[in-house]
Amino acid sequence: MHLKKIMFVFGTRPEVIKMAPVVSELKKYSNKIRTIVTVSAQHREMMDQMLEIFDIQADYDLNVMTDNQKLSDVTCDIIKGLDPILGKEKIDFILVQGDTTTAFAASLVGFYHKVKVGHVEAGLRTHDKFYPFPEEMNRTLVTSLSDVHFAPTSLAKDNLLREGVPKQNIIVTGNTVIDALLLTVNKKGFAGYIRQDTHKMILVTTHRRENFGEPLEEICKAILDIVAKHKNVKIVFPVHLNPNVRKIVHKYLSNEKQIELTEPLDYAAFTKYIADSYFILTDSGGIQEEAPSLGKPVLVLRNETERREGVEAGTCLLVGTNRQRIVKEANKLLMDKNAYEKMSQAVNPYGDGKASKRIVKFFLNGLGKD
Repeated sequence: MHLKKIMFVFGTRPEVIKMAPVVSELKKYSNKIRTIVTVSAQHREMMDQMLEIFDIQADYDLNVMTDNQKLSDVTCDIIKGLDPILGKEKIDFILVQGDTTTAFAASLVGFYHKVKVGHVEAGLRTHDKFYPFPEEMNRTLVTSLSDVHFAPTSLAKDNLLREGVPKQNIIVTGNTVIDALLLTVNKKGFAGYIRQDTHKMILVTTHRRENFGEPLEEICKAILDIVAKHKNVKIVFPVHLNPNVRKIVHKYLSNEKQIELTEPLDYAAFTKYIADSYFILTDSGGIQEEAPSLGKPVLVLRNETERREGVEAGTCLLVGTNRQRIVKEANKLLMDKNAYEKMSQAVNPYGDGKASKRIVKFFLNGLGKD
């Protein structure tokens, strides 16, 4: 019997987290499907950390990361690195995730080789091609190159339908990040965990290009305002490795007793911090999905989000990077119990932890064969 070959291609920390449950689920059926993992290493150190956490071994490593890399260089290096691999391996399907340059470049190479492409987390949109940059255009281009679209929500499906994607090519699965989160929480025993520390801990992350410079300075000043007003608040801020982030964050926040700056955390540790937190300040897309699963409100440090479901459900609130707005909404969550409970008890719209099973079911049913 011919084993169907499915190649995963990813290269960043969030991609590993969101693809790991699918890789794990698909490998249960090694008698039917051969799973091949190719990593671009678009983000070398943080990606390697996640591969180790989820015990994923790469079959191919493109190793494209360089210091101060340009998007054009990343794109070209992935295309040049992946092209001969697809020439060698007779792949039936390429699976990419989300909105990275790796996802776009891999989809394009798949198209060049006439290999079908499946897009995990398809259909997210802000409808502004420069926000977030380059993610919005990456995921839009991946949609054009994909044959099967694994949409996390009904809203994402509607976006795809409006763009002319045939209904039969869209499968609503839930988001695989919930699978990863729940697996980690259950494995590490964080569910029902009660902190002994009496401080209200606010978890902060920021890494997006559009927040480099003055917007990030505004965020840091807002954090200083928050700790100045609330002596019972502790800030935990895992600082992204990008020097554009580290320089500003350390300049403003490194000498405050209520603020703990850490190196990037592995996923298990980060999940525990989510469970520990009172609420979260972030510009991350994935955390907007993860935090509501643990009942944690999210103040989103962006003016737009492609994850509208969380905003509409009330688990997330867009606050942008305006210093006064951030402080105002943080104060409300810290001082107004009703406002806090309204966000923390809202229903999580992102899935039930079974997205990976739904994706793998598609391949087991043979729907991706022809």
